[in-house]
Amino acid sequence: MNIKLLVEGGAMKPGPALSQKLGPAGIPINKVIEKVNSVTASFKGMQVPVEIEVDLGNKTFEVQVFSPPVSGLLKKETGIQKGSGIQKKVKVGNLSIEQVISVAKSKMANLLCRDLKTAVKTVVGSCVSLGILVESMNPVEVEKLIDEGKFDKEIKEERTKTPEEKLMKLKEFFDKLKDEQDKILKAEAAQKAEATAASASAVATSTTVSSTATSSKSPEKTPAKVSAKDSAKASGKK
Repeated sequence: MNIKLLVEGGAMKPGPALSQKLGPAGIPINKVIEKVNSVTASFKGMQVPVEIEVDLGNKTFEVQVFSPPVSGLLKKETGIQKGSGIQKKVKVGNLSIEQVISVAKSKMANLLCRDLKTAVKTVVGSCVSLGILVESMNPVEVEKLIDEGKFDKEIKEERTKTPEEKLMKLKEFFDKLKDEQDKILKAEAAQKAEATAASASAVATSTTVSSTATSSKSPEKTPAKVSAKDSAKASGKK
């Protein structure tokens, strides 16, 4: 019996789906969870594909762990929980080409790419949708540079370790960019709040003016009704 799951690295918990499958098979659920958490501990905080192969005859099981999605690995490298919701305006990280190569190597078998260079370009493409810079540049620009051979040396040597000095420069660049982004977002939020307040004020003023105009109108005077008797008396006095 084969059970496919997507679990949080090192933090799998008991669930009805697993109990329904393993319970009747006589497999200790706690032991399965302990094993899964042990082999996925290095992927803490990430969603990891896992397959549990159960031998119903011997009451044994084997756990096979697959590499997390490219997006998950990029988030781990960047140290973020989620990507940017507005990629063109807000960037959430800045990776080195070495970090990208590291992710590409770990996902090479799943990407079905003909070589590492193609895999690296594919990973850079994922950075676009997440709002992650590469080498302090827009990933789209980096894709073009990869085609031009700009990073051929790093890719050929399969460099996966980024020099500390380079990491510091990347961080410094991103910190400045983030400050600028935060200022722009705050300014936009303030403008939006002012526009909302102005709109609400205009509506309130319009309502007040309308109410005042209605209440200031004098009631129209209608002619008094004269009875036939009063009319006759008036005629007799003439």
